[in-house]
Amino acid sequence: MKKTFDVAIVGGGAAGVFAAINSAKLGNKVALIEKNEKLLQKLKITGKGRCNLTSSVNSIDEIIENIATNKYFMYSALSSFSNKDTVHFFENLGVELKEERGNRIFPTSDSALTVVNALISEVKRLKITIIHDKAEKLIVKDGKINALKCRGELIETEKVIIATGGLSYPKTGSTGDGYKIAKDVGHKITKLKPSLIGLKSKDTDIKKLSGLTIKNVSINLFEKEKSVYKDFGEVLFTHVGISGPIILSASSHLSGDFSNVSLHLDLKPALDFEKLDNRLIRDFTKFERKDFINALDLLFPKEFAKLLVNRTKIAKDTKVNQITKSQRRSIINLIKDFEIKIVDFESIENAIITSGGVDCREIDPKTMQSKLVNGLYFAGEILDVDGYTGGFNLQIAFSTAYVASQLG
Repeated sequence: MKKTFDVAIVGGGAAGVFAAINSAKLGNKVALIEKNEKLLQKLKITGKGRCNLTSSVNSIDEIIENIATNKYFMYSALSSFSNKDTVHFFENLGVELKEERGNRIFPTSDSALTVVNALISEVKRLKITIIHDKAEKLIVKDGKINALKCRGELIETEKVIIATGGLSYPKTGSTGDGYKIAKDVGHKITKLKPSLIGLKSKDTDIKKLSGLTIKNVSINLFEKEKSVYKDFGEVLFTHVGISGPIILSASSHLSGDFSNVSLHLDLKPALDFEKLDNRLIRDFTKFERKDFINALDLLFPKEFAKLLVNRTKIAKDTKVNQITKSQRRSIINLIKDFEIKIVDFESIENAIITSGGVDCREIDPKTMQSKLVNGLYFAGEILDVDGYTGGFNLQIAFSTAYVASQLG
């Protein structure tokens, strides 16, 4: 069965729906193709169900600095549709917003469903046609889009926007369909790997800390003995290794070769060696008759304090007043440089986003149009662009979708 549209958009996630709305506002007859029964399935769980829409940082340059891959590719799109434009867009849809720590913008309701419902209402208002089908291939003639073939439909159109997402959270429909469609018409797909994901460790003592959070920690991530990322914040120990906001951001900087990856934590970055030594002397004086196993409880949660004691190789039942200056120095060295061996990412199915995708060198950054096929555009996570936590990945989706929707 044939249907004719001005624009066909593949993918009913954040980027696809956003592109559809903005394209329809220009007067285009728009088809939105989504294989799921409902739109915006991944957006419903974004930000732990609260939906961190964007960031309130003051400049495009600040957003750029929070993009880990192909950051400068995004400059034109962000100039066309910025974080401030995102805020105005959703406020105009009646979504009340608030700002939280770290410049994060959330709906006041603390519910992603508020955002989802507002977008779906706009799709209905603009009479965008939703086709629940799976897109299979592009029909290209003389280097131009001629049609889009779906399982049950042939959509005649000269403009197609691919916004199918990546490989993360496949239960929401992100199963990499768009990569095959792009590859079939000649596009290069860069290496796909998880991003904004927890890290696995082979250290069994770390896994025993599952559920424990430690705040105000500095991290330094090394790959092949080269520092690739530094940060400060909170870490969370898991049943397979380590996670938390700064670990998720750190994961964006790993190549995927885990032959020599290690994470180094400064557990007390506010204290230099001398100040930490004085602190230990005070605590040890207070606990001088206690066993060493109980001597670090004022500095760290009890479970972690026990792990530290085990790593020092000092006998647990050593009385605190018997610990030597040399042993105290080794304790401080461990606190200032606590090493965790990293062996892999957690499963890509649990990644917040996918790193890698359609090679940005083959895309016009001003329009998001393919340089290989006229009338073919890309938006959102399918592109080889990814950012840190804090609303930056949704902003990437909105900015690229907006530019693509203008069909320049």
